[in-house]
Amino acid sequence: MSATHTPLHQRSLSLDHQELINLISNQQHILIIQDLDGVCMKLVKDPLTRVIDKSYLEATKLFEGHFFVLTNGEHIGKRGVNAIVERTLKNINLVQNRGLYLPGLAGGGVQWQDCYGNISHPGVSEEELNFLQQVPQKIEKALIEFFRQNNCGLEKSKIKQGIQLTVLDNKVSPTVNLNIFHEYLQHQEDSYCKLQQAMKVLMDNLQEQAKHQGLDNSFFVHYAPNLGKDVQGKEIMQLAKGKDSGTTDFQFMLRGAIKEVGVLVILNHYFYSKTGEYPLGEGFNVRQSPKDHQKLLKLIKDNFDPIQMPTIIGIGDTVTSKAKEINSQLTFQRGGSDRGFLYLIQEIGKEFKSGNVTVYIDSSSGEVKNRNPLKLEKFISSKNMDLPEELRVIRGPGDHRDKNDPLTLNVVFPEGYKQYIEFFKKAATARYKKNSHN
Repeated sequence: MSATHTPLHQRSLSLDHQELINLISNQQHILIIQDLDGVCMKLVKDPLTRVIDKSYLEATKLFEGHFFVLTNGEHIGKRGVNAIVERTLKNINLVQNRGLYLPGLAGGGVQWQDCYGNISHPGVSEEELNFLQQVPQKIEKALIEFFRQNNCGLEKSKIKQGIQLTVLDNKVSPTVNLNIFHEYLQHQEDSYCKLQQAMKVLMDNLQEQAKHQGLDNSFFVHYAPNLGKDVQGKEIMQLAKGKDSGTTDFQFMLRGAIKEVGVLVILNHYFYSKTGEYPLGEGFNVRQSPKDHQKLLKLIKDNFDPIQMPTIIGIGDTVTSKAKEINSQLTFQRGGSDRGFLYLIQEIGKEFKSGNVTVYIDSSSGEVKNRNPLKLEKFISSKNMDLPEELRVIRGPGDHRDKNDPLTLNVVFPEGYKQYIEFFKKAATARYKKNSHN
């Protein structure tokens, strides 16, 4: 079977965006689950400077009921995506009345929103929210103390400005974002790595404090990017090396708030909109769910009707694979905040034979330098020299020696979020027109 006739879910690193448009417009049961930063928005060091394309927001409406976001960021707050949407459209009433907020899950899966901006935090207790409210202040205090002991040659005004940009006071996922300090300390790798280590110690201490308040199993720490998980199931922080900033985001999150479980919540809502019933119950939330992939798959197999199962298209930009040599043997640490949910979508597709597609957006040209760019080459057909040159992706975002990575990225966008937005608008219009004629 030639590449052009191979279904997208059987391809790897394909540039056939038109075929993906065809799939989206022709497949009746379609479900798009999409990450945000680096996918439909440029990756930036300061989240307050993020912008979003107005025509992209309009296009999401054409997918109504078939499109949901899944992000570790948040919908609400001054750094939330809703504020970006409101700034873009310059009219909060218009956004609310037309339902132009991005529907889906934020905070890794604990903050649900519909397109009209109605927010809920299913499965989250008041005690947990109260503890989270205190975390940004504790982060700020720890950063002040770090730079009191290690000023790293930085002026006081620069440290103060850096701390303001670094502490993200998100409601359900307070975060340390070290992008600005990596810029300040890019020629002092030891100092920056010391700061990373200090933030890891802080996160460990916060978990201990929660434990003493009776919130032993309430929280976990998400490192972005990361090097996968250790034997205890904890994510592994990645130290900076050279131009690679390593882990920049230290997110203190609610346990259960992991993207792959969010896929189940979105599927549950999608099925309700199509069948009038919630396969997992109306109150199902990420905190009730198993975390193990096999158990997640079994939960889906046991509760979801295969006939109603949509073709799911998962879209993300953070997938890592780093080589590590142990006793002269190469092993690979596989991580990235989008890896888990993309892999689950891939496995659901295999289990239900629903042709699910994983899509990767290359965000390496953003302001955050911690991901490998896709490598492309031009090929000329040796059989027919009259054919035009063909562009192919010869290397994905992970380590090129990692030949056994279980995650296959079916379709890729090497030119990043702008290329993806143009594709998204075309796909939305094509699907809308097709459905209007039927």
